[in-house]
Amino acid sequence: MIDPPRADPRRARSSSSRMTTTASGSGTPDAPTSPKGMSSARISLGKVLRPESKNYFLLLGVTLFLVGLGLVMVLSSSSVESYEAGDGYFGLFWRQATFAMIGVPLMLIVSRFPARFWKKWAWVFLLVAMGLQLLVFTPLGYEIGGNRNWIEIGGFTAQPSEAVKLALVVWLGLVLTIKQPRLLEWKHALIPVIPFAGLSIGLVLLGGDLGTVVIMALIVFSALYFAGVRLRYIAIPVVAGAVLFLIMAVTSANRMQRIMAFFGDGKGDYENADWQSTHGTWALANGGLWGVGLGNSRAKYGWLPAISNDFIFAAIGEELGLIGAVLVLGLFVFLAVMFIRVIRTSDDSFVRITTGAIMAWIIGQALVNIGVVLGVLPVLGVPLPLLSSGGTALLTTLVAIGIVLSFARERGRPASQQSRRSPARRPQSSGVTR
Repeated sequence: MIDPPRADPRRARSSSSRMTTTASGSGTPDAPTSPKGMSSARISLGKVLRPESKNYFLLLGVTLFLVGLGLVMVLSSSSVESYEAGDGYFGLFWRQATFAMIGVPLMLIVSRFPARFWKKWAWVFLLVAMGLQLLVFTPLGYEIGGNRNWIEIGGFTAQPSEAVKLALVVWLGLVLTIKQPRLLEWKHALIPVIPFAGLSIGLVLLGGDLGTVVIMALIVFSALYFAGVRLRYIAIPVVAGAVLFLIMAVTSANRMQRIMAFFGDGKGDYENADWQSTHGTWALANGGLWGVGLGNSRAKYGWLPAISNDFIFAAIGEELGLIGAVLVLGLFVFLAVMFIRVIRTSDDSFVRITTGAIMAWIIGQALVNIGVVLGVLPVLGVPLPLLSSGGTALLTTLVAIGIVLSFARERGRPASQQSRRSPARRPQSSGVTR
């Protein structure tokens, strides 16, 4: 027996829609009924509101926390110094807060740039940064503590060597990526990296800033390592750099005093070379386990020079105790883990090399600074990234992290958010039942 054909509900709805449109007389419905138009609007809104990757938010979160902690510690450690300089208790803090308010939005803006932007302008950035470094040898440059690596324009001071570090990491990523297929040959592994990187490092070295030179050398060696250059090729510039370091150390009376104080028997020149390192150790010892309390540092009353800059970790250990010092160490370890996760989730050589160089810069400089305060290394004069006072260093560090955030954005989007599949259509019924 054959049943009578059944009415298709989809056809009925389609006929009803056509009848309604004809009855209105205008041919255009009051509300949008085009499925195609509605789909386009939904996809466009999804692109705007698409969430970032987990690596992006974790890296951003730890960076903002370190910047906030740095502002608190700069305020606490610099109040006496600012008051004595006639700027009030908040003078140095407001200056650092201003750079933070500029640097954080700048970091977020930089995080929107794709990797191809940095590849396109890498050479320009390096040449401009080297040109700025040359200004320290003009009347615009001035000297602090035997180092001529600052410029002053209209009351505004800056350290061009920080810009050289930022340009160098991007340039190394580009050049080593282009050279990737030929890095097994020593001449392609070291040229043009060593000549151009050596020139930029040499400009900083001429100013006498040996601490920054050490960090820049670490950036170059790390970039070569993450590019896959053979270790025996890297050993050549390492040996050359060590010899140059010894030459620069023995030719400077100030550096030799610091080195001899470090290798001394603890009975050195307390009133001069040993003063800063000794009082840094005393500040840490005074903090104990829980610290003397935020704002209650005794070392900031003229006992510890550069307490808000190179020796801010001593202020953290004194006021927040061992707990606070370990917390800072943990934050930098977490920051390193975020960098490594970005490296491991990327298949782009430029991303891996640039991120590795930035990690060596920030984490390596943090370890050097903390090692100096703990007495593990001689005094080199490098700030603690994101925590020490210094506007140029804070800006360039935030921009460098912004570059890594841009890499995390590009690699962290799941494919399900980039395209939507249309639901499967059910087969139509034949309308005949057997």
